[in-house]
Amino acid sequence: MLARVFPLGRTAAEEQTETVIATFKAPQGTLVVVDDHARFREAVIERLAAAGWRIVGEAATGAAAIDLVARLAPDVVLLDVVLPDMDGFAVADRLAAAGNSSAVVLTSGHDRGDFAGRIQSAPVRGFLPKEMISGPALATLLAGDRP
Repeated sequence: MLARVFPLGRTAAEEQTETVIATFKAPQGTLVVVDDHARFREAVIERLAAAGWRIVGEAATGAAAIDLVARLAPDVVLLDVVLPDMDGFAVADRLAAAGNSSAVVLTSGHDRGDFAGRIQSAPVRGFLPKEMISGPALATLLAGDRP
């Protein structure tokens, strides 16, 4: 991103500008992606890796996710709500019960409203709709802001 900087205290005739490059600091951290659709996992992994996330694993089921997260202890788990063996809420509950410290972010193609208060009471950092997944959106959510 380019920005023009105008020094203060000069008249319009005296103004000189300089070009500066604003940089986005890539998030530092490891991430596991959990979704039962392989093509979606591939797309998300590619997108988040390009944004600076280090993807350390992926899983297609809740049981596989629980095992993988226990072994790898990633900083973040991007977890689909709808999985073939158990829902993402059950996975998040089991991870929390096991004392896992990974930040869990739920995702779904369904509207957030479909899950009513379950997101608020779940041991997760938040919810990110699938169509909004990006490096900056995930970093914003983890920072405590709404993307």
